[in-house]
Amino acid sequence: MHGSPALYVVATPLGNLADITLRALAILGKVDAIAAEDTRHSKRLLDYHGISTRLLAVHQHNENAAADGLVALLQQGQHIALITDAGTPAVSDPGARVVARVQAAGFPVAPVPGPSALIAALSVSGLVEGRFLFAGFLPAKRNARCAELGRLASLDAALVFYEAPHRVAECVADLVQVLGGTRELVVARELTKLHEQIAKIPLGEALEWFAQDANRMRGEFVLIVSPPVEKHGLTPEADRLLRQLLAEMPLSKAVKIVSETIELPKKIIYDYALNLNSNKL
Repeated sequence: MHGSPALYVVATPLGNLADITLRALAILGKVDAIAAEDTRHSKRLLDYHGISTRLLAVHQHNENAAADGLVALLQQGQHIALITDAGTPAVSDPGARVVARVQAAGFPVAPVPGPSALIAALSVSGLVEGRFLFAGFLPAKRNARCAELGRLASLDAALVFYEAPHRVAECVADLVQVLGGTRELVVARELTKLHEQIAKIPLGEALEWFAQDANRMRGEFVLIVSPPVEKHGLTPEADRLLRQLLAEMPLSKAVKIVSETIELPKKIIYDYALNLNSNKL
């Protein structure tokens, strides 16, 4: 524990209540209060481990006001822990505003690391040897979601998303449309829970895979899409440059610029550019 009042950002189990560190248990038992996303949900975890620290509600609908209340408690000399329903706070979950407000008030914020759905899924994906990009939850509306995927399409990195069960099928359909069907998709569902499922399938076969069993659309999801392969000899960087140029200028001019930038015959780039325009890849 810090010698002065502090906020402790504590990672808690994704599902299996035993997946919590000894340090996290010690901190949760010693602080004066625990700020939790759902106090009823978190009480089950605390009861399981014999912890009786009082709980305060801090969720997406009250985070700004709650942050001010937590700062007031810190000013009174109290130590506070921040937890979310599952995993690490402030990563696609409430908490970032609380952390920023506490830091602005001059109090230390200490990480107490542990479970993270993002890292858990990546570790068993078999896809990531280099870079990955965590995009969190994609926009709920289809046009905005496809636009965001278009911006990510040519990045030379695995793409990682969180998704809710009621939207996973339409999200995967847009992944197929925007990214194509040849990349691999890892579906990590209900991690560490009773019905945990981890599957690796070609992206083009993903909708059929979901349709084969209604249970496959239940739970919380991490979706990981493998990096793009080189297309017609174009590196991901060249592919991205060509797409950007095609959005702003005639095809022939875009091809000329790209051919001058990379060592590749102009015809290959021209044919690929035609393919992009005709198929809207």
